[in-house]
Amino acid sequence: MQTAISQALHLIYPPQCLSCDALVTSDFGLCGTCWRDTPFIAGLVCDKCGAPLPGEAGAEAGAGPGAELAPEFCDDCLTVPRPWHQGRAALLYRDNARKLVLALKHGDRQDLARPAATWLARTARPILTPDMLIAPVPLHWRRLLSRRFNQVALISTALARELALDHCPDLLVRTRRTPSQEGRDRDTRFANLAEALAPHPKRGARARGRHVLLVDDVMTSGATLSAAAEACRSAGARAVSVLALARVVKD
Repeated sequence: MQTAISQALHLIYPPQCLSCDALVTSDFGLCGTCWRDTPFIAGLVCDKCGAPLPGEAGAEAGAGPGAELAPEFCDDCLTVPRPWHQGRAALLYRDNARKLVLALKHGDRQDLARPAATWLARTARPILTPDMLIAPVPLHWRRLLSRRFNQVALISTALARELALDHCPDLLVRTRRTPSQEGRDRDTRFANLAEALAPHPKRGARARGRHVLLVDDVMTSGATLSAAAEACRSAGARAVSVLALARVVKD
């Protein structure tokens, strides 16, 4: 019955590309042109932040079949200590990926949360554990009031449903409203977020003894996710991994 209804709706409202008005074959899809303009991350990546690395995934000189390969790290993660275990990102923050992220964040395109979760679920597979607790990076209540929704919480909710994992949308809170990170260098980004995130007074205890998977929309320096990971650890999390929809990388 549901299939018949869906087919009837598709006849009346044919699926359209998430990024443009072109017709596509399925809901929440991208047309061929927009797909080519959307830089999905694939191949060898940094094990800490998911940034793409030169070389081929699963290839290591002298490694025999079935050998466990050592993790690879980008220059940033070799330089800046990360208070989390592993990390991945689905997209490079440029071209059509940047357009989609900004549409979700500022353009009220809440429909983008579902396909974003699908992309993240595929990206996160190598770092998932059965007991993971998924949690989004929080917004300050004033910003949440003005924006009306936390786009990251929408993504994490859909992601938890996609992966059938436990979810706590308010595991963390922002203790103060921080100025925008835009235009700041790495040091001032970290200083801006210092002690700005904390476990929720009532829900933070859910992190105790768990492996927390933190979700954010964009990772630049890693300052926000570092503050969030430290907050999870202060709540007793056994381990923390991170997942970003898009990763800013140097050209």
